Amino acid sequence: MKQTILAISGKPGLYKLVSRAKNSLIVEALDSTHKRMPAFGTDRITSLADIAMFTETDDVPLMQVMASLRDLEGGKPSSLNYKKATPEELKEYFTRVLPEWDQDRVQSSHIKKLIQWYNILVAAGITDFEEDLAPTEGDNIDDRQEKE
Repeated sequence: MKQTILAISGKPGLYKLVSRAKNSLIVEALDSTHKRMPAFGTDRITSLADIAMFTETDDVPLMQVMASLRDLEGGKPSSLNYKKATPEELKEYFTRVLPEWDQDRVQSSHIKKLIQWYNILVAAGITDFEEDLAPTEGDNIDDRQEKE
């Protein structure tokens, strides 16, 4: 089952797309509350499948980076405490995840956000990043259905 996992600017955590309303999307928090709420067109909403990380060559889709992080950690939450880690520790850790990352354009805050999102997804039981969270065809949410 392909899922659409969203990041909403100004709101903590990650959200799963549940449905559409007339002027909004209905999203469900991926935390333990599973709280549902509307996300409006004025919110900056981004699908994780549409994000990429800068590297020295081509940009790498976020899902490939998450898969590399999963392989490094054995499918468990990150061993690095991103809240207390120094910028040097974050850079050293991220080099093990994505060796060719662009150190000029990727900031420590980006690495922290990546680890935070990874931990949220693992806690929600989502670890098959390549299959479950692959980009979908079509730019209309109605086109984003599982192919048989």
